[in-house]
Amino acid sequence: MVKLCGLVAGTLCLAQLASATFRTSLTLKDFRAQLEAHQAEKHAATVARDVKPSLLYPARTLQVPVDHFHNESKYEPHTNATFPLRYWFDRSHYKLGGPIIVLQSGETSGVGRLPFLQKGIVSQLAEATGGLGVILEHRYYGTSFPTSDLSTESLRFLTTEQALADMAYFAKHVVYEGLEHLDLTAPKNAYIAYGGSYAGAFVAFLRKVYPDVYWGAISSSGVTEAIYEFWQYYEAARIYAPQDCVHATEKLTNVIDNILIKKTGTEYVQRLKTVFGLGNLTRSDDFANTVSFGISGLQSTNWDPALNSTDFGFYCDNVSSTKLLFPGAARLSSEVKDLITAGGYGDEVDTLANQMLNYIGYVNATVVSGCKGNQDACFTNFNSTFYQQDGLDQDWRAWPYQYCTEWGYLQTGSGVPADQLPLISRLINLNFTSVVCREAFGITKPSDVEVINKYGGFEISYPRLAIVDGEKDPWRAATPHAIGLPQRVSTVSEPFILIKNGVHHWDENGLFPNQTTPNLPPAPVVEAQSEEVEFVKAWMVEWRKSRCRAGRR
Repeated sequence: MVKLCGLVAGTLCLAQLASATFRTSLTLKDFRAQLEAHQAEKHAATVARDVKPSLLYPARTLQVPVDHFHNESKYEPHTNATFPLRYWFDRSHYKLGGPIIVLQSGETSGVGRLPFLQKGIVSQLAEATGGLGVILEHRYYGTSFPTSDLSTESLRFLTTEQALADMAYFAKHVVYEGLEHLDLTAPKNAYIAYGGSYAGAFVAFLRKVYPDVYWGAISSSGVTEAIYEFWQYYEAARIYAPQDCVHATEKLTNVIDNILIKKTGTEYVQRLKTVFGLGNLTRSDDFANTVSFGISGLQSTNWDPALNSTDFGFYCDNVSSTKLLFPGAARLSSEVKDLITAGGYGDEVDTLANQMLNYIGYVNATVVSGCKGNQDACFTNFNSTFYQQDGLDQDWRAWPYQYCTEWGYLQTGSGVPADQLPLISRLINLNFTSVVCREAFGITKPSDVEVINKYGGFEISYPRLAIVDGEKDPWRAATPHAIGLPQRVSTVSEPFILIKNGVHHWDENGLFPNQTTPNLPPAPVVEAQSEEVEFVKAWMVEWRKSRCRAGRR
């Protein structure tokens, strides 16, 4: 069996922390895995002294107000305190008058974004324009904590509008070490924001809310439309994944649902769990979730081998094959055929039997084998004791708080239209995906998505705001490139770029010149990055003209 690396059952390997995936509907297992990954990252930082980005770009901090909005009652009790917002910068390309390119790191530690100062979009833009490259950490992530704990009360300052105000404050007040003799603040200098995923939507909003501070913004895979129940997340896999994988997943998921939902109270429920090696897992929704991870892997694919996860391909190769790939599973053949028949697919049992056996083998190899103790402890999504932990070491709390309060994106199978077979079980419903909201934060009502959608949602548009998305991105359905929306004309002022075959902000990362090959980066990525360079250069021409006009007045 191939050893898997990447997001498997919510576990991130250390090599891929830099490309940590934007997800919601996270489970308790994911939160535990995040804690373990961050501990490993911290350990690696103490032993791997040759990590070049960390040596080249030491962390700095700027004291930023904890509370920018003293007139808003939701932030009561207010505070006049400040906190250290972490950032890094690269001055190697800077020339007087060049722009400041600020990459918003989003819902993760900014450390993982440091390679983009060396290679990737920040480096490319800075080199092309004589710019200064910056990575800016988001409040409540990495080490940029405004409060002494992550209790629900302390998290009241974790809102999109407060974080947007941080980024504006940064541009207006920062002094870059070694460049103290220059005033490099906004609006005296052209600040260009870049962000991918959540951060992509974030910088799009930033351009609209603070247009006098940020001259332009590039929103890559920017999820500008907040959606509470986001069943559409799996539509990209349904449309773009190998269709034999899609059809097998739909049918096998339907077998599971027909047993777990329609045969509740019968022996088939326990037999189904047992055949998957999960016979000691109590809850059926936990079981349905535990076997669903494979189809979720599309988002973790990347054109760069160093960042790519092969998990999605491994899953599809297994579940779509009609040849038995796990010989040890042959002993389960008779039981699997009985379950397929009980699940309503008796007329397809000869085809589906080996596919289900391969599915079982895949789940055992990638998920079940990793549990060394009680299966409920390993795989349940319900554990009040865990959710009530709120120290700063429980940094998993930050992103769930954001999606529970504002963003939504709870990825369900139950929301899929009744005339369509879902790729994950219908038992994965709002009650299941929102348990963290209730248990960790006491939130029992839907996310207030209008707090986000007031910025423009699908229709967001603004001069010098670029929208860049991936054709096959699971998050495309929450972007202005969502299938079914009117196609926009791409202009220099408002570029509108869809990367063919691209997935999640594929334009962000890059390679050193000696690493490139005729196929790496792929042509659509090269084209998108080249377009970004050209329109940012054009924005800078416009900037200089505006400065000249201002000087004549």
